[in-house]
Amino acid sequence: MTTSTRGASAPAVLVLEDGRTFRGRAYGAVGETFGEAVFSTGMTGYQETLTDPSYHRQVVVMTAPHIGNTGVNDEDPESQRIWVSGYVVRDPARTPSNWRSRRSLDEELTAQGVVGISGIDTRALTRHLRERGAMRVGIFSGAAVADEATLLAKVRAAPQMKGADLSGEVATAETYVVPAIGTKKFTVAAIDLGIKGMTPHRMAERGIEVHVLPATATAEDIYAVGPDGVFFSNGPGDPATADHPVSLMRAVLERSTPLFGICFGNQILGRALGFGTFKLKYGHRGINQPVQDRTTGKVEVTAHNHGFAVDAPLDAPSDTPFGRAEVSHVCLNDNVVEGLRLLDRPAFSVQYHPEAAAGPHDAAYLFDRFVSLMEGQRA
Repeated sequence: MTTSTRGASAPAVLVLEDGRTFRGRAYGAVGETFGEAVFSTGMTGYQETLTDPSYHRQVVVMTAPHIGNTGVNDEDPESQRIWVSGYVVRDPARTPSNWRSRRSLDEELTAQGVVGISGIDTRALTRHLRERGAMRVGIFSGAAVADEATLLAKVRAAPQMKGADLSGEVATAETYVVPAIGTKKFTVAAIDLGIKGMTPHRMAERGIEVHVLPATATAEDIYAVGPDGVFFSNGPGDPATADHPVSLMRAVLERSTPLFGICFGNQILGRALGFGTFKLKYGHRGINQPVQDRTTGKVEVTAHNHGFAVDAPLDAPSDTPFGRAEVSHVCLNDNVVEGLRLLDRPAFSVQYHPEAAAGPHDAAYLFDRFVSLMEGQRA
């Protein structure tokens, strides 16, 4: 990515790798950027979306037409920086209005060097991605704008998401601790593959002291903290490249330590159990995805950000090296696997975000389910 100063009036062009282009105006920093074009269906929560490490190397298209209405505050970021490679909106707010707002979204994007584009038909772009699938894209503004053939060649030279190993680029370099709120009941080792700030907070609310470990952590590092449970976080990239996290999870499963994984952690559990993973056509991203918990029959509205999924049978339990496993949750839009559960060991995972930042709180019970596993193991 290359950027220059802010220039909302500068012309901008978005070029997809299949050659389709959209012309608009610069939003945020001026320059050029590349990534995988994906769309998010959330009408709110743009600040949490931008700072979610799972969006690393992705250009996010917002399907809601009005973005930036509430500005940017200092309380809602899910990490220390914006992670999206680029940002695409139709009608950015001219003036933010919210009592917590400290600056405009345009100013924040500019300050962090995030190249964006506004004033394009995001509905047409979203329909194109639904039909053709997520693909590489470039946004060019100001002096970076050139003839379309030159820009298209740049886009097609950019790396693809399939085969990308990215969790190490977003994870913490050093272990840190999030203390329990109130009385400490449990200790959890959380493997940071791109963790959001609200996730350890949700565990801390339940009396859990969370030790957040780097993606490069070893089994010895995990058990050095004396964990009652182990958590594997969300994160970016292709799970087929995540050999170290898979080996690490297998070491945890072998010791029958209570285990909970979300998003990328769900895909890691799938691989650890011997299932394959595959790239979805355009993925699930947003805060309004319907998922059924097959253990209760309840339907949850959930927050998602994933472009890969686990390939596991939906109709019956499977035999794995760690006992029987079953699909515990399923997406009601397309029957994609949204959760796994081991029947003979204390381990489960879901493909979405139970911390719900942003999003509905339907899935908060999953942290309670994790607590129950640790209580059962302790008893």
